[in-house]
Amino acid sequence: MVLRTDDARFAGLPDFPYEPSYATVGTLRMAYVTAGPADGPVALLLHGEPSWSFLYRKVLPVLADAGIRAVAPDLVGFGRSDKPPAAAHSYAAHVEWVRALAFDALDLRDVTVVGQDWGGLIGLRVAAEHPDRVARIVAANTGLPTGEHGMPKVWWQFRRAVENAETLDIGRFVQAGCAKPMSDEVRAAYDAPFPDESYKIAPRLMPGLVPVSLEDPAAPANLAAWQVLRKWDRPFLCAFSDGDPITGPMAPILRKLVPGAAGRDHPVIEGAGHFLQEDAGERLGEEIARFMTR
Repeated sequence: MVLRTDDARFAGLPDFPYEPSYATVGTLRMAYVTAGPADGPVALLLHGEPSWSFLYRKVLPVLADAGIRAVAPDLVGFGRSDKPPAAAHSYAAHVEWVRALAFDALDLRDVTVVGQDWGGLIGLRVAAEHPDRVARIVAANTGLPTGEHGMPKVWWQFRRAVENAETLDIGRFVQAGCAKPMSDEVRAAYDAPFPDESYKIAPRLMPGLVPVSLEDPAAPANLAAWQVLRKWDRPFLCAFSDGDPITGPMAPILRKLVPGAAGRDHPVIEGAGHFLQEDAGERLGEEIARFMTR
């Protein structure tokens, strides 16, 4: 059964005045919010696990003020988007859902893909598989694992904690990935999409969809995406924080292997953890805007 969070759960969100829009991808409804001029250059802001588009609330107004059309979807299973059963979820399915929203439903072109955490795992695949639609890429605390190399110990700790928690405290997990304390209202906003455990299938499953061996179903597609990224000569920016033990080691790899990253001033977002949008969203927004408009 597909679940859909009641709209009342999203009333009174702090600093997030954006009205949601919806599109159908396959048989599911995906939600997204937009900011900025309709005719501006497009930034597709992809969140990760276990957050939703609320994570970009500090980034959206900065991009809008720079004349950029910012589009921030909720991944399937998160935010206001539909929450299908476990059998619907796979890495390939999430890539297809984002592709269908961005390119079929919204017909976005010359897109700057911005991906953090799973937003990057999905966004890098979308960009590599549809380079005709993508003008630039911003990788922010993310990577594209293929199963060739082991994941860090801290990631395995996170995966086991998510899989084994009797009650998955979404707000606590987001807070654990931040360098700065969140208010009770902000923490409640991260909890809002998930009234009870039956709504948390995607947050529980996503760590298990990351390829950890070459036998993983997603490994071949990620290896193929890397073949494209190794030749990617369009602008590519790494905007990583200085305090993310999970994805931090990916920044030098991306800068070294992606041609479009060469010779570029890649910012380090100081005083921020894994969820750098939460800790330093305005700074991240400024770096994205500078990258897109210079």
